[in-house]
Formats: sequence, structure tokens, C-alpha cells
Amino acid sequence: MPSRSKSSRQWLKEHFDDPYVLRAQAEGYRSRAVYKLIELDERDPLFKPGQVVVDLGAAPGGWTQVARARTGADGRVVATDILPMDPVPGVEFIQGDFREDVVLKQMLELIGGQGADLVLSDMAPNMSGMGAVDQPRAMLLAELAHELASTILRPGGVLVLKMFQGEGSDAFLAELRRGFARVVVRKPKASRPRSREVYVVALGRKL
Repeated sequence: MPSRSKSSRQWLKEHFDDPYVLRAQAEGYRSRAVYKLIELDERDPLFKPGQVVVDLGAAPGGWTQVARARTGADGRVVATDILPMDPVPGVEFIQGDFREDVVLKQMLELIGGQGADLVLSDMAPNMSGMGAVDQPRAMLLAELAHELASTILRPGGVLVLKMFQGEGSDAFLAELRRGFARVVVRKPKASRPRSREVYVVALGRKL
């Protein structure tokens, strides 16, 4: 038990000393994760005014804030999560599991017939600390994001998702490369060095 409280104190200290946490608070963002997306956008431009963007696993809404700001007044952002999320002005939010027909139907109605230009997913499982459990869960979420993107992304569209390197990740990347013109793997500066998380940017969905 003492080691657990020690690790909790260590996490809290690391969190509140984190420059990205402090910067997010100062700049009005809901999470430090926004700086991962901002760096990804700087390296491979993702956003354009007027885009239709779908943000999966959106709560608490940091990535949604960035998407809303960068698509402009003519853009449309649809966010979804199984968790509740405080409203982001100008964003349509659906609470529920996008694997369920009713949620998917609502999403498709909001997107409209032209499909989405960009699908974002920062989804991650609740980590148990056991790799044999966590890795398959993480890969399942990546695969679900890809599956949905294959349904709603227009030709030429872009998919950005979180992936954990490990069992299944190489095969998953190979699958993505079959469906997109260019696939790159990034480790943003705001991603903690000890974490196995990386971000996959799949550009140019093929017909």
C-alpha cells in the first residue's frame, strides 16, 4: 500500500509540474493532449477551413477545441464519446458508443452525404499495467477507429489515431498502408517519453 500512495504522489507531482498541463490551463484548453494534435498538424497539415471532422473518444474535449478552431465558421465538427462532455460551442456532440446502430445513424445524419474529411481518435483503454491485457485493448480501439473511418471518410480523407507499439501494431500499420496513400508514425513532444503511445497519420484515403 505505501508504494501505491508513493506512486500516486509522484504522478500528481509530475502532472502539476508538467509544462504542457500548465500551458493548457493558461491557454484555455481542456487537456494537455491538444499539443500532440497541434504538433501533428504542424508536421502534416491536417486541418482546412470548411472541413467535416469526426472526433472519436472526444472527452474532455481538447482535440475537439482544436478541430473547431482550425476548421473555421464553415467547418463542421462531430464529437462522440461514451463519457459525457461539456459542450464546445459550434460542435455537435453525441454521447454513446459509435459501434451501436443508433449512435452511428445519428453521426451519419450529422456528417451528411459527402462524408468526413478527417477522423480523429485519441481513444485509449483504461490501463491495467499488464501489457498482455492492455495491448489487445488498445489495438482493438485503433482497429475500431480505422473501421469507422473506412465507412465515413471520403476519398482523399485523413485518419489520425493513437496506437500503442507492441503486438499487432506492425500488422495494423500494413493494413492502413493498403488503404491510404501515405502513413506516418509520430511521437509528439507532448507524449510522455516512457509511454508506448504513438500517433498514426494516414493521409489520402484510397478509393
